[in-house]
Amino acid sequence: MTSPTHPRQHSLQPGDAQSGEVRFGEVRFGGCSAGGIKALNQDAFAAHQPTGQELHFKGAAAVIADGVSSCTDSHIASQTSVTSFINDYFSTPHSWSVRQSVSRVLHSLNRWLYQHNQPGQDAMLCTFASAIIKSDTLHCFHVGDSRIYLWQQADPTAPGELELLTRDHNRTEGGRNYLSRALGGDNQLKVDYLSRQIQAGDRILLTSDGLHEFIPHNQLCQQLAPTADDDLEQCARALVQQALDNGSNDNVTALIMAVERLPRANLSDSQQRLNQLPIPPALEAGNRIDYYEVQEVIFSGARSHLYRVIDPDSGRTFALKTPSLNFSEDTLYLDGFLREDWVGQRIEHRNVMKTFPPLRPRRFMYYLSEYIEGQTLRQWMHDNPQPSLSEVRALLRQIIQGLRAFQRADMVHQDLKPENIILTHNGEVKIIDFGTVLIAGVEEITSPLARSIPQGSVNYIAPEYLVAPEYRTAPQVNFRADLFSLAVICYEMLTGKLPYRPTSGHKPRLKHYGELHYIPAIHHRPDLPHWLEGCLRKALQPDPALRYNALSEFQQDMEHPNRQLEARIRHQPLLQRDPLKFWQALALLLLLLNLIQLLR
Repeated sequence: MTSPTHPRQHSLQPGDAQSGEVRFGEVRFGGCSAGGIKALNQDAFAAHQPTGQELHFKGAAAVIADGVSSCTDSHIASQTSVTSFINDYFSTPHSWSVRQSVSRVLHSLNRWLYQHNQPGQDAMLCTFASAIIKSDTLHCFHVGDSRIYLWQQADPTAPGELELLTRDHNRTEGGRNYLSRALGGDNQLKVDYLSRQIQAGDRILLTSDGLHEFIPHNQLCQQLAPTADDDLEQCARALVQQALDNGSNDNVTALIMAVERLPRANLSDSQQRLNQLPIPPALEAGNRIDYYEVQEVIFSGARSHLYRVIDPDSGRTFALKTPSLNFSEDTLYLDGFLREDWVGQRIEHRNVMKTFPPLRPRRFMYYLSEYIEGQTLRQWMHDNPQPSLSEVRALLRQIIQGLRAFQRADMVHQDLKPENIILTHNGEVKIIDFGTVLIAGVEEITSPLARSIPQGSVNYIAPEYLVAPEYRTAPQVNFRADLFSLAVICYEMLTGKLPYRPTSGHKPRLKHYGELHYIPAIHHRPDLPHWLEGCLRKALQPDPALRYNALSEFQQDMEHPNRQLEARIRHQPLLQRDPLKFWQALALLLLLLNLIQLLR
C-alpha cells in the first residue's frame, strides 16, 4: 500500500477491518484487525518504513491503539493516534533521538485528546503501543494494556522464544479490570520505554487485549515461527481468527514486524563514502575552487585550511573550510569534518555559526559557512584579564542562548572552549567548531568508526568523559557536559585561572570523581561575592548529577544572588571554603608551636 501522506513510501494504514503485507529490504510488516462480535472496530494499527536518509535517521515504525469501549469516540481516538503518530514521528528533526522524537509526538497527541474530553465525561481514550527499529535497536513505547512481544530464535535447530516486553497498565476494582493509563486520560502522560538490541530473524508482535487475553503464550510463540511461505499477513489473520475461535468478545488486532536485515556498514563502506570527493591542495589568494574565488587565507594549518572566498555570481562572501591532505586517510577526522557541515546547516541561531549548502555541485571536499569578523574569546580574555561581572554576564547570556539551540536539536557541543567562541566586532557571540558534536539521532545508528572518546579539550572537558564507567551516575552525556565547560570558561574569564589543576598532553583518565579537587574562585579574586562562588562551584561539580538541572538555572544564579548557595559557602569549614588559607593557617600554627618548644 502507499500512504497518502508519505508519497512513494510504503506503509500499512489504519482501518476498521483490514489486512495486508508490504515487503521491504530490511523489515516486513503484516497485520490484521477485526471487529469480532462488536459492531464497531475501535482498534487501529499502522506501520511505515521510509527509504533513503529517512530510514537511516528515523528507522521503521509500527503502532497499535485500542479505543476504550466505554467512550463514545474511542474509535476516532485510536485511528487519530496511529495516523498522527506515524505522520508526526517521521517529521521530527533527524538530529533527535528516537526517544526524544516519540516523547514530543506523544505528549502533543495526548494533550490534543485530553482537550477533547469533557470534565467527567471521557469520549476519546485509547491505549497505545509502538515499536521502532532503528539501526540494530528496538525501541518500545507503551501506554495501557496493548502489548509488544519479541520473538527470537538463538539456535536455528531449537524452537524460538517469545518474550513479553510491556507491562499492562490496569487496576482491579470490584472484580473488574480498569485501565490505569491511557492516551487522553490525563494532562500529564507517563509512557513506559525500553530498548533492546535485535538481530536479523527477530520478530516483533503488537496485539490488542482482545487477542492476547484469548491465546495462550505458548501458542502465540508457535504461530510466530517462520513457515515455508512465511506470509506475515496470513500469520496475523490466523492469530486474529484463533482469538475469535477461543471466544474473544472484543476487537482483535495483530501486527507483526519481521527483521530481515539490519544496516551494518563496514569500515570500507564508510571510507568510500568519505572519499567520494577529493581533498583540494592548499590554496592561495586569487585561486578558485568550484568558481569561488579565494580573497584571503584566514589560516592554513596541519589539520585544515580556512579561506575567505567570494561567489562571483551572487557577490556573497563566505568562509570556505577544507581538510588538510595530511588527513586524507583518517576516516574519523573526515567524519568529523562532514559532521561540522551537517550540524551547521541544521541549527538556526544567531549565536551559532551557520553553514550553507553549496551554491553549485561540489567537486572537492569543503564546506561553506558565514564569514565572521572578530576575535576568539581567548584573545578577548588576554585583552581583558580582569573583566567586570557585568561584562562576563553579557557574554554568558549569548553563549547560553547558543547552547540552548544545540539542546533543542538534541545535540551536545562537547568541545566548548575559548578558542571555539568568536566575538564579532559588534559584540555578538558565535559558537564554532562542530566536529565532535554529539547528535543523539546519529549516535543511535551503528557505525564502524570508533568514537573519539573522550571528547573535548584538556582542562575544559567534562569529568564524565574521563571517569571509569562504574562510577558514573548520569545515564548518558547530555547538556550538563557543555554546562561544565561553560562554567570553566566563566571561571577563567573572572580569575584568569582554571578551577582544577591544569593538565597537559594526553587527556587524563579518572578512577572516580573524588580525584578532582576544586580551587575556589575567591582564592584568586577575593573581591568576588560568595553567592557567585557558590554558583560556580555548583556548575563545576565533577559529578554531573550534582550540577544545575538547566542552563537557565545557571544563568539565573549568575545574574541574581542565590542566598542559599551563599549560605553554604559562608558556613563551610575553612578547609572546604578556602583550602589554601586553611593550610597556611595550619602551617603558621605549627610554626608557632615549634617556636614555643624551642623557647622552653
